[in-house]
This record gives sequence, C-alpha cells and structure tokens, in this order.
Amino acid sequence: MGYKKTSQGNWILVENENGATLGYSTASGVTLIEEDGFAFKDLNKNGLLDPYEDWRLPLEERIEDLTAKLTIDQIAGLMLYSRHQTVSKSQNHFVEMFSGTYDGKSLDHYSGSIANLTDQQKEFLEKDHIRHVLLTLVDAPQIAAEWSNNLQAMAESLDLGIPVNVSSDPRHSTSADTEFNAGAGGDISKWPEQLGLAATFDPGLVKQFGEVASQEYRALGITTALSPQIDLATEPRWMRFSGTFGEGVKLVTDLAKAYCDGFQTTEYETDGWGSESVNAMVKHWPGGGSGEAGRDGHYGYGKYAVYPGNNFSEHLKPFLHGAFDLEAGTKKASAVMPYYTISYDQDQKNHEDVGNGFSEYIINDLLRKKYAYDEVVCTDWSITADAVKLDQFIDGKSWGVESLTVEERHYKALAAGVDQFGGNNEIAPVLAAYELGIAEHSEQVMKERFRISARRILKNIFQTGLFENPYLIPKRSEEIVGNPEFMERGYKAQQKSLVLLKNKHHLLPLKKQTKVYIPKQKIGESSDWFGNVQPACEKEPVNPAIVEKYFQVVESPDRADVVLVFLDSPKTVGYASDAEGNGYLPISLQYLPYTAKYARKESLAGEDRSYFDKSNIAANNQDIETIMTIRKDFPDLPIVVSLMMKNPTIVKEFEQLVDGIIADFGVQTQAILSVLSGEATPSGLLPFQMPKNMETVEQQQEDVPFDMICYKDELGHVYDFGYGMDFEHQIKDKRLNYRN
Repeated sequence: MGYKKTSQGNWILVENENGATLGYSTASGVTLIEEDGFAFKDLNKNGLLDPYEDWRLPLEERIEDLTAKLTIDQIAGLMLYSRHQTVSKSQNHFVEMFSGTYDGKSLDHYSGSIANLTDQQKEFLEKDHIRHVLLTLVDAPQIAAEWSNNLQAMAESLDLGIPVNVSSDPRHSTSADTEFNAGAGGDISKWPEQLGLAATFDPGLVKQFGEVASQEYRALGITTALSPQIDLATEPRWMRFSGTFGEGVKLVTDLAKAYCDGFQTTEYETDGWGSESVNAMVKHWPGGGSGEAGRDGHYGYGKYAVYPGNNFSEHLKPFLHGAFDLEAGTKKASAVMPYYTISYDQDQKNHEDVGNGFSEYIINDLLRKKYAYDEVVCTDWSITADAVKLDQFIDGKSWGVESLTVEERHYKALAAGVDQFGGNNEIAPVLAAYELGIAEHSEQVMKERFRISARRILKNIFQTGLFENPYLIPKRSEEIVGNPEFMERGYKAQQKSLVLLKNKHHLLPLKKQTKVYIPKQKIGESSDWFGNVQPACEKEPVNPAIVEKYFQVVESPDRADVVLVFLDSPKTVGYASDAEGNGYLPISLQYLPYTAKYARKESLAGEDRSYFDKSNIAANNQDIETIMTIRKDFPDLPIVVSLMMKNPTIVKEFEQLVDGIIADFGVQTQAILSVLSGEATPSGLLPFQMPKNMETVEQQQEDVPFDMICYKDELGHVYDFGYGMDFEHQIKDKRLNYRN
C-alpha cells in the first residue's frame, strides 16, 4: 500500500493505491494524515483523523460525525443556496443582474481573470457559511474549472473544510445559428430542450443524455443539476411547458427515471455514486403544470395551481414512480424542489392555501411521511422575500404568506419540512427562524431539527466525492466539455426530436439546391421573462449561410421553388398592469386576435382573476399574415413551415395554406435542414395534444391530460399525443403504447 502525490499547479493530487483519490489546495492550510499506509485530508486542521475525514468509513458514520461538529451558524449556512453566479464578461442580462465586484471594482472596470472569486462570493463563503452555489453563465470550460478550483480552495481553508456543491439549471440547449461540425468540439454539447427529448419517446436516449451531461457538468465543477422538470404539462398555455416532458404520465414517468439514472449513476458495481455522478434535484413537487388559465407561479398573477378535474394525484406519479424509484443503484433523486404555486384547495389537513414551499401538508404529510422521501427539499428561488408587483419576475414569491415577516417565512418553511432556501445569500433570517423555534419549542428541539437537515444536505456533498477531491484539471475539462463525440450524440438527438406534421403530395424531402425563399420574421413589441420591453423588430429567422449548405436562398418568392417559413409559437402574456379592469388577459395559443368568449366568468382561485370577453393578440401575429399574402400572390408555390413550439399551437390559421409542417422544440437550424433535405428521416412524435381551437383550450381542465379536441388537418391526420410522420406515412410503432 502507499500513495503518490502530484502537483497540479495550485493544488495537489493524491492517489492512494487501492483507495480514494484526493485533492487539496496548497493555499488552504490542509495537510495529509497517514494511517495504515493511506493518505487522508486533515480538513479541520487538528492533526487527527476524524471519522468524517476517513474515506474508508460508511457514509452514514462520516455524516454523523461531521453533523455533531457543526455549529448552528454552520448548519444555517448549509441551508442557504446562493443567488445566480456568473463567471462571464459577456454582454448579457444575467451578467448585468448578477455580476459582482472584484476588489471593489465593477466588472466593467476589472481587468483580471474572471476565474477569480468576487468580493460577494468570498463574503458569503466566509460570513454566511454558504456551501451551495448556483452557477449560470461561464465563458469557457477552462475558466469554469479554474473558478471552481478557487471556490473550493477558499471553502477548504475555512472552518471544517466543507466543499462547495455547485449547481446548474439546464445548460445543454441549442443556439439555432451555431453550426454542427462532427470534427469540432464546442462549449458544451447541444441537445433538444426537454420537450424535444420527450418527442423522441426514447428513455434510452434520455438516459444517454444524462450520462453525457453529467460528465460535462463534473468537468465544469457542477455536482447538482436543478433538473429534470417533471411537472405534468396538462395546461397547454403554461409558460414553462417547453421545459417539461409533456402531458402523458407514463412517458413523463419513464423519462424522469431515465434522466435521473443517467445523471446520478456512474458506478454500477456499488451504490451507483461515482466521480462522474451528479445529484438530480427534480422539480417541481407536487407538480406545477396546472396553473390556472396557464399563468405561471413566477409572477403574482400566476400564484394558483388549480384542480378542477380532481386530478391532483396523477401529478405525483412522475415523482413517486419515476424520480423516486430509479432503476440503477442510486435509488432515488437526491433532492426535490417544490414549486412556487399554491396548490389550491388541496390541503386536506390544515386547509391552508399557501405556496408549496410553506405547506406542511404538501411537504411533511405527503412527501415526507406518506411517500417516505427523506432526501433534500430545497425551495424554489426567493420564496421568502417580499413580493412587490403582480407582474415582476425579479421579486419575492411568498405566495400565501405575504403577511408574515421574512424571518417568519423561513421558520414556516422549516416547520413544513424544507431543508434549503433557494436564492438566499444571507444567514440572518435562518438564524432568526431558529430563535423563533426555540421560543415555540425548545433549543434541543430546534438543534435536532437543524441537524436533520444537515444530515440530508451533507449526504449530497459526500456521495459525489467532493470531500475527497473537489478539484479539476482545467485542460482535461476543456477536452471533456463539448468534445466531438458528445456533440455528435446531441446533434443526432436533435434530429430524432423533430416531428413532421404534414407532407402534402410528398413534397418533402426537398432536393439539395432547391431554390428557397425565407421571409423575415416580424415581431411586435413584447416583454421577456424579466419584464424587459422587447421593441418591435423585423429579423432574419435563420443564418442564410447555414441554409446555403443545403438549398439555394433566393431574395423573392417569384424566384423560388419553395417558400420556407420559420415560425415560432404564439407569444402572448396573460396579464398587463395597464390593461382594463383587473389586468388579466387571455393567454392565446393562436396568432390572430382572440377574444375569450369561452373563458370562465369567475376564476377558480383567489380574488377576481377572470378575463372573460377580453382580447389579446400574439406579438408575432404578422408572420401568419406573411403566409396568407404569399399564398394569395403565389397560389401554386409550395410553402413549408418550420414551427418552433414552446407550447401546443393552434395551426388552424395557416395549416391549409401550406404544404409541409415540421415542428421542433429548440434545435439547431442545421438539424431542421438535415431532415428537410432528407439527410435524416423524421421520427419524433408529439408529446402533447395540439388543440383544434381556443374554445377547446378554454374548456379543458388545467389538471387533466388528453382532454382537448385535437386539430385535424386537410389530409385527415389528427394532431394528437403520439402523432408524427416519416416522409411517407403516419408513424405507428411501439412508442404509441405510451398513449394507453
């Protein structure tokens, strides 16, 4: 037995023969302890081998030892989950909102390495004891690895040497204009959005995605994925529909299981956890896909999830039979996030209508006790902060407990069974909640309550191997992230996710070098997620240089063989503070003006939120007028629509005017062109229903799947769940079993 030490610049790699591989910073003050020929890290710098430092011991014994050593302040720090952190100098609203200072200098006046820690990051590590960090934008894998090493080195130098668990929202989505090159790497592999993964109806492919993504995450220093989003998407107007696996409970359940298995399990001969494992934090318990009239809980106007079909229990199935019942060794997703929404009128014990993160019934009685989930529960971001405006995104989301203080909200969430507070950088309100608990119960009760959460939280840091080696070799990170093999797998998944809806007279595939005219997209003034006004614009929908590799692009329809229209699903918002009356408007899935003649005259939850008889129009309605004009002026010219869907879309307004429709859920333009040109055959299926009209949308029940009248096109095809075509026929294979 023995071990070997190798310098990696500012950290030391230690390889134990027949034992754990370690890493420690040269600047952290940590040294090695040798026992029985093995090396161990002296994380608390006391010269002794404490049980939590001994990688030979069972996980539970290590956790118990460390938990007993933690002060209340240190546990409170573990309960915090940082606000968004960027490691980027790019011009982006995320960087503008969340960038910090470096030695007092703003990002604009800072010339040093972006891999250095900000003043704010140093402060929350040391002062607030934060060990869970949400990472957003990074400029490059090497920079991310260097920043991660700096973060871990500082954490290692403090207190008990507890490493940092870095997390990420999904980061594998595509940029349409990027070009796939099988021989070149990229910043990270590009895959379809989650709804596109669902369109493959292929759990094996989704598991493969998790296996690839987990390797890339670990190479970036990320050990927790804030995904998958396994809400049943039973409300077609929901703003977050595209982030789901669709509305079929069997499909969503199987894909949830595959996703978590792919991310978490890397060692098949042991308990599943290994050096490439990433914790999956599934969201959003108990399901956020039934927001009343499609409104979303990020905003005050969307705080209620409703259940007019009494179908609450079906929304739990992807969690209970999917994410909490894995096939591989890790058994269940290691964390879960409740949604912002108030699950209206579902609390059968206390009859409270409060946000899920504050609900004792939703978390303690259901999740913890009835369904025996004893892993980490982390709130969605900023639920304990004050709400200001109904339509403000960057704001608190304390739905149902607005009258409580910030400290009381923390205490209520802890009493409900929450372990961590998403988007909280300050320790003070957690400590204040501790004092509130002492006043109601006793210090002994509150100390044990904190230790219960500490055990759960530490488990997710231990099982990913961070206590042994949280450090990265930046050059190796560059080689792993976005390598050619991963890029090719992602690109093929994009192709498989495309759904061919219509192919009249077998127009598709188009021959190479067909002359195509691509009209510009016209988008009216709209607002983004954050409430920023997006001015009206006219733009090229795709990069012509990419199209030219497949077809000849011409400047007018009179010179074209085919018109290729790139269309996005309708863009509407269900509330405007300056709108007449209560401000509520219909969220429309059609492009042209819509008046809500079939909406409820009285809202189901809360104050008056009805939008009956009010009108709205999609910001991108002019694109339909473009199709109408071309068809009128060139009646014999074939038109193919490439429809990028974030929500089920009412195609009635244009379907009979066009000859082909191909749908995608967020892919590279090249993937679409590869199918339109016949390089690949379409094989995707709709993971949701396409409504006939807005009347059926208004009359469906928010919590019930498969309850709409589906659109039937001029060729007699019904755009139902599981529908899709190859170039010749409607696809009918074993994947359709997911419909039954």
